[in-house]
Amino acid sequence: MSYRGLQDFIHKLEERGELIRVTEKVSPLLEITEITDRVCKSESNDGKALLFEHVEGSPYPVLMNAFGTDKRMALSLGADNLDDIAAEIGAYLDFGNYTSLLKLISFSPKLLRLLCCFPFRSRFHVKRPSCQEVIEREPDLEQLPVLHCWPHDGGRFFTLPLVFTKYPDTKLQNIGMYRMQVLDSKTTAMHWQKHKDGAGIYEAYRKKGCPMPVSVALGCDPAVTYASTAPLPPKLDEMMLAGFLRKRPVKMVKCITNDLYVPEDAEFVLEGYVDPQEELVWEGPFGDHTGYYSLADWYPKFHVTTITRKKHPVYPATVVGKPPMEDCYMAKATERIFLPVLKTAIPELQDIHLPFEGVFHNCAVISVKSSYPGAARTVMNAIWGMGQMRTAKMIVAVDETIDPCDAAAVWQEVLRYAHPEEDFVVSKGPLDALDHSSDYPLYGGRLGIDATSRGKEAFTKGALEIVPISKEQPWGGRKKALSMLEEKKASLILVVDEDVDPSDHSTVMWRVFNNIDVTRDMFTDGRRAAFDATRKRLEEGLSRPWPEDIVMTDEIKNKVSAKWSAYGIDHRKNSK
Repeated sequence: MSYRGLQDFIHKLEERGELIRVTEKVSPLLEITEITDRVCKSESNDGKALLFEHVEGSPYPVLMNAFGTDKRMALSLGADNLDDIAAEIGAYLDFGNYTSLLKLISFSPKLLRLLCCFPFRSRFHVKRPSCQEVIEREPDLEQLPVLHCWPHDGGRFFTLPLVFTKYPDTKLQNIGMYRMQVLDSKTTAMHWQKHKDGAGIYEAYRKKGCPMPVSVALGCDPAVTYASTAPLPPKLDEMMLAGFLRKRPVKMVKCITNDLYVPEDAEFVLEGYVDPQEELVWEGPFGDHTGYYSLADWYPKFHVTTITRKKHPVYPATVVGKPPMEDCYMAKATERIFLPVLKTAIPELQDIHLPFEGVFHNCAVISVKSSYPGAARTVMNAIWGMGQMRTAKMIVAVDETIDPCDAAAVWQEVLRYAHPEEDFVVSKGPLDALDHSSDYPLYGGRLGIDATSRGKEAFTKGALEIVPISKEQPWGGRKKALSMLEEKKASLILVVDEDVDPSDHSTVMWRVFNNIDVTRDMFTDGRRAAFDATRKRLEEGLSRPWPEDIVMTDEIKNKVSAKWSAYGIDHRKNSK
C-alpha cells in the first residue's frame, strides 16, 4: 500500500478509527504538547493520532502522534507488521535466491520491485505540482503553527522537518530530519550534529566558500518521512528506501528558487539557503527524546526565501520527551527493518531490541548464537563498528533462546551469568551528541555485558537492589554505591535519586541508561557491580552543566485538565 501524501494517510487513519479530530481551539505554546504527551503515555497503549483543527495564531491544522503505536507505524509503511517488511528485505539479502538460474527466475518478480527505488524527477509539469499550488515569495514563518514544546525550550521548533541538501557540484541529494528553531519570520537555526550527513555537506560548502541551497519539506507520504530518519550509508539517497517501502517511486519536483528536488506531495516546502561564511547562531535548549533538555549550542542559520504549499495544507509535528513518545515507534521501525542487514553482516546475531528507556542510543539488547567462545564479544564489537550503532552506550548480550524484548528474562540472565570481572566489557568511544552523562561531549565510556551462558557457571543467587538516595553532597552517589558493594548483599546495585520509585522499573532503567558513564560510575569487586545513576554535578568532574528533566508547568497541566472533556479524546485520562 502506498499513499498519495500525508492527507491520504490521515483519511486512512480516520477510516481505521485511529484518528481523533480535536475541534477545540488550542495553543501551540505548550498546550498541544501537554495534550499529546498524555495521549502518548496513555495506560491503554492505544493513544490515537490527533488532528488539531483550530490552532491559535495560524490558519493551518496540526497533526500529532501519527506514528504513535506499532500498528500505526506499520500502517504508515503499508504493512500489517514491521517484521513483514524485515522479511521482505531479508529475502533480497538471501543469496540463496541467486545461486541458480531457476531460483533467479522464480525470484525475478520481486526483483522488479527494485525499480520502485529510483525516484522520478520531474522538471516540467502539465499542471502545477500540489506542493506549489500556493507560492509565497514574502515568507512569514509566524503564520505556521510551529510548536513551543516544553517550558525551557529556547523558542518554537520545527520537529518533523525533512531537510533536503546536496553535495556541491553533484546531483546527489541527501535528506535528514534536523530540528529547526525559529529565530524570526524568515530564519531558523539548523541543528545538524557533527555525526550527521547534513553537517558534512555544510562543511563541503564552507570549504568551497559559497552558500548552501536548502529546502525543507513538511508533511509527506509517511514512507518519505520515515526514510529521512533511517540510518542509511552516506551518499545513498533516502528516496530509494522510501520508494522500496511504498512500492512506488517517489515523485520529485524541482524547487522554485534552487536546484533541489522535493516530494511532489509535500504539504509545505521552505526554500532557502545556509551561508557557511555567516556567524553561527545560539540554538536551544530543547526538550529532547532523552527526557532531558539538550544544552544550547552554536549552529548554522537557515534563511527562508520562499514558501510553497498546498491550498489547504496540514502541518505535521511531533513532541519528544521522556519515553514512551511517538518517536519511539519510529525507532522501533528502524530496529525491525534493518535487522536483516545487521544479521547479514554479523551472522552470530539472532535478534536485537532497543528498549524505549534506552532512548535509541543508550541501550541495545541482543540475542546471540554462541557457537564459539567469545561470540557475544564479537557481536558487541561489530555493532560498535557499524554506522549509528557506534554510539550504543550499553549492549547486553543473551542466548538466542532468550527474547531480548522480555526485560524480566534479560535481567534474570544478567544476574545469573554476567560475572563483572570476566563478562563486563568496558571501552571508550563515540557517544551520541545528546548523551549528557559523559565528562566531555561526544565521547565517553561504553559497556558490554555478556550474559550468555556458554561455558559459564551460574551465580547461586543473583540479586538486584535499587537504592534511592538524597544526594546532598558531590560524589554522594559514588559513596553509596561503594558502601553497598562492601556489604555484599546483592550482585547488582543501582543507586538512583530519591525522586525515583524503585518499583517503577521503567523509570529506574531510564535513569540508569541516561545517567551513567561506566568509566566513572561503575564499581566492581569482581563478583558484584554497583552503578551510580544519580544526577551529577560540575564538582564531580563534568566539563558542562547537567541538563534538567523535562517537566511541564503546573499552569499548563491545570489548564489542560480543566479543558480535557472539550478535547473529546478520552474522558478517563483527564489528569496528569
